[in-house]
Amino acid sequence: MPDSVSPQTSTPNLPHPNLPHPNLPRLRGFIADLTRLVERHGDDEPAVLDAGRALLAELIATDDWLPDAYAQPDPVYYRQYLLHCDPYERFSVVSFVWGPGQRTPIHDHTVWGLVGVLRGSERSQRYDLQPQGGPPVAYPPEILTAGSVEAVSPRIGDVHAISNALPDQPSISIHVYGGNIGAVRRSVFDPLTGQPKLFISGYANSTLPNLWDRSQPVPHAA
Repeated sequence: MPDSVSPQTSTPNLPHPNLPHPNLPRLRGFIADLTRLVERHGDDEPAVLDAGRALLAELIATDDWLPDAYAQPDPVYYRQYLLHCDPYERFSVVSFVWGPGQRTPIHDHTVWGLVGVLRGSERSQRYDLQPQGGPPVAYPPEILTAGSVEAVSPRIGDVHAISNALPDQPSISIHVYGGNIGAVRRSVFDPLTGQPKLFISGYANSTLPNLWDRSQPVPHAA
């Protein structure tokens, strides 16, 4: 099976109060580390995925940094919130929020990606496309719990569907992609015929977290 789940060996910090001042320096540090990683190994996908997996696992091990505005479910559709896009579009960081019962269609990415579960639990279903068409061939599903990280890419396996594994509460995963994923031309696949259909996902938000207001940890002077 392609590169799959790599759960944390330690238990992640699960509480996630709606803090008035989320720990944005944690996200800022992750983005800085990821920028250095892409600058150093941008053309070496195995190195990027290996080191990026460790960085993402460290980020999602503590749940105190995601602003509440980017953790809101929709009653009908899963939400894809952009948290950061590299100015050269070499990578993007996205929060996916899944309400109960919500799922993606079978789809590809066309770029490398890392998926880390921050809250709740997700069901990941991998597929292989048949060269002559026909139903995509399913692998056994994986349950990704908080702290788990999964990798995808055209090299190791790029077609899957994701759903919320919890029947009564949202789940949230943090995704890192090797491009501006909301602008990438991708495909969804018919589950009976494997026929592709073009889509461009876009994002649910029109504003980004302000990572650069360093005044927040310090009380304002009277």
